[in-house]
Amino acid sequence: MPKIVFLPHEELCPEGTAVEAADGESVLDVALRNGIGIEHACEKVCACTTCHVYVREGYDSLAEINDNEDDMLDKAWGLDPDSRLSCQARVNGEDLVIEIPKYTINMVKENH
Repeated sequence: MPKIVFLPHEELCPEGTAVEAADGESVLDVALRNGIGIEHACEKVCACTTCHVYVREGYDSLAEINDNEDDMLDKAWGLDPDSRLSCQARVNGEDLVIEIPKYTINMVKENH
């Protein structure tokens, strides 16, 4: 079973963690299942950028980004070449290393 390493994040995962993930499961669902509260204001339908993450390792194992996700990412804070929306990035047989950005474009947290 693939693993996802979440790098330390000051608020959401201060120590960092490594968790197991099932093929086809989104990075966001894995995070939430393991108590890592990544924002997801649009309820995982690719209509916002609050679940933006950086895929530091394993990026090429993910399905190619679609036009809708690509358009949404243009609005994300701190966009870089490893950026993906965690609600759209699905585990595909390889381990991943994920960095959660310090900020989102949300002014307030949704407290899901």
